[in-house]
Amino acid sequence: MVPEAGRAPGSRDRLRRSKVPEVTVYFWIIKVLCTTVGETAADLLNERAGLGLTGVSVLMSALLAVVLVVQFRSSAYRPGVYWSAVVLISVVGTLVSDNLTDNMGVPLETSTTVFAIVLALVFFAWYRRERILSIHHIDTTSRESFYWLAVLSTFALGTAAGDLVSERIGLGYWLSAVLFAAVIAAVAIAHFALDLDALWSFWSAYILTRPLGASIGDYLSQPTGDGGLGLGTVLTSALFLAVILGLVVYLSVTRRDVVRPEHA
Repeated sequence: MVPEAGRAPGSRDRLRRSKVPEVTVYFWIIKVLCTTVGETAADLLNERAGLGLTGVSVLMSALLAVVLVVQFRSSAYRPGVYWSAVVLISVVGTLVSDNLTDNMGVPLETSTTVFAIVLALVFFAWYRRERILSIHHIDTTSRESFYWLAVLSTFALGTAAGDLVSERIGLGYWLSAVLFAAVIAAVAIAHFALDLDALWSFWSAYILTRPLGASIGDYLSQPTGDGGLGLGTVLTSALFLAVILGLVVYLSVTRRDVVRPEHA
């Protein structure tokens, strides 16, 4: 599912400096791993940091800001920097949704609706300014800014929507993961077999991987009495971060996820 909405003048040259990875199977694997870490790490920080939900949110947002500065100053896609930003955005997106629900008492129906509207506005402003939404052309500061705003919005939306579905249906962690995986598979089938627009297929799957990863993380980390495997947030976060690190190192060496000029 690779989005292509419009084409950029001179993109064949500019594409060599694209600031995002090619959408391959590695992309989706790491994305799901990042969303799992976002869920378990947010829970871990809330449990162990002693800063409270608000304090943890401020701390992680500041760390995210630092990594994004490095990302924006990079001249091209750097796997380590890019995926560090995604992991932190996953954590921050989870915390934003949790703050609205737990600290401010905002109903999940409301937060889900608001985040969906925010994401729609980001896409509207992005296309209005750039006349293109393809992630193959994240090669200017403006496009990169819209891209990361969209990514943050999808994580917040995915968190709120996933919590809403889990609470309303009450399937439990494992069945929730199966449900979200099935919906993602349906989107993929609609794209490859029925020519569903690549742009919307990509972002739909991007949103849905958030509750999928969260359900997997909760299933692994939560106590057995609550329907989980009882691995705990520390072990689960460490395992998934180790796999992410291994894949990022592999991609840094092989450059298998660098956008190729022929995709321009």
